Amino acid sequence: MLTSPIKSRPFGETSEKEAVKAFTLTSPTGASATIISYGATVTELKVADRAGHVESVVLGFDNLKQYEEKSPYFGTVVGRVGNRIAKGRFTLDGTEYVLAANNGPNHLHGGKKGYDKRVWAAEVLEGKDPSVRFTLTDADGTEGYPGTVKATVTYTLAGNTLRIEYTATTDQATPINLTNHSYFNLKDAGKTGILGHVMQANADLY
Repeated sequence: MLTSPIKSRPFGETSEKEAVKAFTLTSPTGASATIISYGATVTELKVADRAGHVESVVLGFDNLKQYEEKSPYFGTVVGRVGNRIAKGRFTLDGTEYVLAANNGPNHLHGGKKGYDKRVWAAEVLEGKDPSVRFTLTDADGTEGYPGTVKATVTYTLAGNTLRIEYTATTDQATPINLTNHSYFNLKDAGKTGILGHVMQANADLY
């Protein structure tokens, strides 16, 4: 009997009583990825090490309350703009916009309630590899940004590769910079330190 490569389950309710679901994608290699609809957050990414031992290689929490109250953006999608906007303001087409300040005087990762703290709609996709698409509508004026943004993030587990694809459309000029904010530890998901890791970046410069 074949089992589905995608399983979903409840992951609790937010403090605002919004239901959150978890989706686990599994590949024939034994790798798996779990993503929750709160923040379109990767909570687990399990792959085998060179000895064949399977364990998660990203940091995460066990329950929704921890993600709401304690998370330093573990595995989340950050936006509308990932990173800091100095002094919480920018000028676009001659108009200055003042954003929510949540990092001292600065605006960080979309503000006080960025994309990481929103519940996304989820849709399981049919295809060769297990895939889930998350969608979010971000209204004009949210956190101080101009324009309504419709964003999608699609996670696909192909073998041992977790692919993340982003799209966004807007009805006004606006800055947008979406990214995933996972914390990786390729040995044992944080049980030991990361200082023994060696990283290679295939880039012309850094």
